Amino acid sequence: MNCEPMASVLRRPRAILFDWDNTLVDNWPVIQDALNTTLTAMGHTPWTLAETRDRVRASLRDSFPRMFGDRWHEAEKIYYDTFAANHLRRLQEMPGAGAMLAGLAARGLYLAVVSNKQGRFLRLEADQLSWTGYFGRLIGAKDAPRDKPAVEPVDLALSGSRIPRGADVWFVGDTDIDINCAVGAGCVPILMRADPPEDHEFVQNRPARHVADCDALTALVDSF
Repeated sequence: MNCEPMASVLRRPRAILFDWDNTLVDNWPVIQDALNTTLTAMGHTPWTLAETRDRVRASLRDSFPRMFGDRWHEAEKIYYDTFAANHLRRLQEMPGAGAMLAGLAARGLYLAVVSNKQGRFLRLEADQLSWTGYFGRLIGAKDAPRDKPAVEPVDLALSGSRIPRGADVWFVGDTDIDINCAVGAGCVPILMRADPPEDHEFVQNRPARHVADCDALTALVDSF
């Protein structure tokens, strides 16, 4: 197990790549509703919100074939039709996220998003929050040949920035798939969530640092 990847070289970043859901925005009730509508239609038991938060990691095109087999395209349509009807109306930013993004952009950092939410929904949500101008790229599921944790979305998010993958790029997220993506891409994995990592978590790769919230991430950037 890699206990503290890249911690020894942690320095002020030139670029920060963000996960989206539960990192910058809270859209979990809508995700749960769409997922449970799909699960019920496909003859599966609905999930609680806690189960949804714990289990939803991979992109739909990676997870639905495992969940629904040959019927996954049918399930995909049900999910996206349900999600599209509600996601903008119930979208909320995580506490302090907008102010953090404005501050980091004003500091001259290159910002981008690497999410497993489908790209068209991701970009609609950024527009809804008036955040699009903060980001060089907003990369979601299906925008690259493979989805997170593969490196292709990271390369696409950095394209045009002239900043290569490496220690100058922080990848900020709240789950193991974000940490694994960061390490696989050679970037610095930063865990941002209220709870610190527990011993049983992140068995493949460990975050270089943990910050509790958006204000703490800004403070960490300013500490270098």
